[in-house]
Amino acid sequence: MINLTQRPNFTSPLFPDITQALGIVPIVRLNYIDPICKIHELYLKLESCNPGGSIKEKNAAFLIQHAEQNSILKPGGTIIESSSGNFGIGLAMIGAAKGYRVIIVIDAKTSVTVQRMLMAYGAELVDVPLSAADSQGSMQVARMEKAQILADQIPNSWYVCQHKNPNNPEAHSQYTAREIESAFGGAPDTIVVGISTAGQISGIAKFFRLRYPKTRIIAVDVAGSAILGTPRHPYKMTGLGLSFVPPNFSINMVDAAYSISDRLAFSVCHTLGKQEGLLLGASTGAIVAAAIADAQLQTKLKTNPQKMLLLNPDRGDRYMETVYNPQWLMEQGIDLLNGDALTQSIHELQSVPLPITA
Repeated sequence: MINLTQRPNFTSPLFPDITQALGIVPIVRLNYIDPICKIHELYLKLESCNPGGSIKEKNAAFLIQHAEQNSILKPGGTIIESSSGNFGIGLAMIGAAKGYRVIIVIDAKTSVTVQRMLMAYGAELVDVPLSAADSQGSMQVARMEKAQILADQIPNSWYVCQHKNPNNPEAHSQYTAREIESAFGGAPDTIVVGISTAGQISGIAKFFRLRYPKTRIIAVDVAGSAILGTPRHPYKMTGLGLSFVPPNFSINMVDAAYSISDRLAFSVCHTLGKQEGLLLGASTGAIVAAAIADAQLQTKLKTNPQKMLLLNPDRGDRYMETVYNPQWLMEQGIDLLNGDALTQSIHELQSVPLPITA
C-alpha cells in the first residue's frame, strides 16, 4: 500500500493561465530498469507532465512572449513553424490561449496522432510532400523552406524557426536549469539531455557550466542524425535528430555524447512502461539508455555513486500508432530487445568520440 502521507508536498498552486503552469513537474527515481539503478541514482524529470505533455511548451511560451515584447508578433498575427511534433503542439496550445492564428508545416513522418492534436488546438496544417526529402529521407530542410515561404507571403506573420532561433535556449537556461537546481539543492553529478534543436542542452549547459562546472553534461542523439558527426542514414525517431548541426549546439558544451539506435530507444520505452510504470516518448528511451550506459562506465571507473538527472521530453500517448504499435514496429523491421539482451546491448554502448578542442 502506498503511504500518501509520505509525499513531500500536497500544494496545488493556482495559475492564471497555462503559460504559468509550465515546468511544475515531478522528478522520479528509476529503480528496476537496470541493475545499475541500485548503485547510482537516476532521476527522470517528467516534462511529460506539462499541460500539453512535453517540454517544448516552455520554448513555445518563452519565444512567443519574447516576440510580443519586441513587437515581432503583434495582436491578430500568425505564428508559423516547421514541426513534426511537440514544438508545433506547444505553439498551437499557447497560440490558442493567446488568440493567434497558428500554421504548422508538417510532412509524411508526422504521426496521425500529432496531426489530430495540432488540429484540436486549432492549428492549420501545411503538408510537404515526400518528394522534397533529401537523400537520407529527411524532410527538415524542405519544411523549413516552406515555412519561410509562407512567412514571406502572409502579412503580420512570424516564422519562429526553433532550429536557428538564438533565443531558443533561454527558456531552459532561465527555467529548466533553475528547476533542476532547486530540486537538487544545487546540482546533480550528471545531466543527460537529448540534443534535438539544441535548445534544451545549450540552455542547461550554459547555466550549469557557469555555476556548477563539475556537473557533467551528456548529449544524446539518434543514430543516423548529422549532429554528432556519425554516419547519416534514415531513422524513425521523432524528437531527436537533424540533417544538419543546429547553430545553438557546440560540442564544447558536453562532456560525453551517445548515439542511440531506434531499436534500442524503442526497446527501453517498452521496458520503462512494464518495469517502471512510465509510458514515455521515443526520445526518452534513448536518453535513459545513454544514462545507464554512462552509469555503467562510471562503475567501471570506480567513481563515487552518481546522482544523474535525465530529461524526459514528452509522454508516450502520442506514439501509440508508432513506437507502441506492434504492427508498425513489424512493418519497420524493428524487433524489440528484452531482458538480458536489452541490458547487454545498453552496457555495450560506447560514447561517441568527441573532437579535441582548444
